[in-house]
Amino acid sequence: MKTLILNGSPRKNGNTMSLIRRLTDKLNGDILVVDAYKGDVSPCIDCRYCKDHPGCAIDDGMQKVYRYIESCDSIVIASPIYFNELTGRLLDVVSRAQMYFCASHFRNEKLIVNSKKGAIILTGGGMNKYKTAEETATLILHTLGCNEIFDTVCSLATDTIAANDDAKALADTDRLAEYLNK
Repeated sequence: MKTLILNGSPRKNGNTMSLIRRLTDKLNGDILVVDAYKGDVSPCIDCRYCKDHPGCAIDDGMQKVYRYIESCDSIVIASPIYFNELTGRLLDVVSRAQMYFCASHFRNEKLIVNSKKGAIILTGGGMNKYKTAEETATLILHTLGCNEIFDTVCSLATDTIAANDDAKALADTDRLAEYLNK
């Protein structure tokens, strides 16, 4: 079992990371956590290389992520919510999924052959709005071959209660681990 976690949090000890750590402590198998803020992955530059060719023209840390995407069983997108959306740096990283979209829509090629499980973890405080971020993450997961997506795990009152003290978010994270381990 292999799980890819795309982490959109800039804070190594923040709310999103506390739920990621809880999840990884309970997951079986190989786990790759891609840190959008510390990794060596540039955003898509819309060079159109992938429209006509397999792969991506940018040679950076995303090459390892592509190989993992194609072989993993599950993908989790985890992010704080900024202005009702996934973090900008996470969006930079996942913009490189354009390669899969172009393969499918322009070249009629299917690069991801095995169906995956998907999941979304969102944290935030303030306005308690997450639907836009959830919709974006769902679209990304579908593009990456996730046909089954677990109910979104949310901790949305982090301005008053930390995610690691949010009983519902912790229980939902535990249920997510059970789902991914099946």
